[in-house]
Amino acid sequence: MTSQLTGPASQVAAAAPRRGALRGVFDAAARERRAVLVAYLTFGDPDPATSIDVLAACAEAGAGVIELGVPFSDPSADGPSIQRAMERALDAGGNLAGALDAVAALRRRGIATPIVLFGYYNPIFVMGVAAFAARAAAAGVDAVLTVDLPIDELDELATPLAAHGVAVIPLVAPTSTPDRIARIAALAPPFVYYISLTGVTGSRSAPPVDPARLALIRNAARAPVAVGFGIKTPDDAARFARIADGVVVGSVLVDQVAAGAPGGAAARVAARIRELVAGLGR
Repeated sequence: MTSQLTGPASQVAAAAPRRGALRGVFDAAARERRAVLVAYLTFGDPDPATSIDVLAACAEAGAGVIELGVPFSDPSADGPSIQRAMERALDAGGNLAGALDAVAALRRRGIATPIVLFGYYNPIFVMGVAAFAARAAAAGVDAVLTVDLPIDELDELATPLAAHGVAVIPLVAPTSTPDRIARIAALAPPFVYYISLTGVTGSRSAPPVDPARLALIRNAARAPVAVGFGIKTPDDAARFARIADGVVVGSVLVDQVAAGAPGGAAARVAARIRELVAGLGR
């Protein structure tokens, strides 16, 4: 279903070139000796119109990067909170085309915060990789992260996206080998997403991460490293901000969307964003 909020993203005038905007956020934060808050929310939760308001409030409250989750019926990396958010979003008509329209709507509102489209490869494959790449660029997407597309197969998405100035964000797990990590540099990513634990999002609190592990990834990929999975509180965020370039928070924000009436979702999420941002100074 095409979103009725803004018209198809394919009809949106081509966005101003955004290459470098995402990396620029991390570079500016490094100069200011702080980490970047990367905030995840699911498009279409609790409904498409409200989710756009929530995303705008998230940006205005200080999130440095927005990860916009694309609703999908068979998630493999998402814990209970995000699974429920995806179910709500799918029930409300959320889908990949609607997520692209939402990005375009945010850009028209003047929201310049970098946006990473976050999800699974199947909806992209169904849309067609070339068509998706063109629509993502036109909408104003900065980068794409596909949870289930390993580095061995990432070129089939990265190459069409690069032709339109859109980056890919690679994932690194605690089990990733140095050889696989070294391959990331060829992608020239704006940042690398380090998964703090083996498991799904929000399942438990993030364990301690060896700073040397992050340094290895940072040096091999020649890119900043953001840590995610299991970061729930301002104290968690502050702990990881001391060793990482970015901190990814998702399940806690998604829970705020569902914590009360839809009309108050934007305010609830914004309040939690401000609490998390306050802990990120280093």
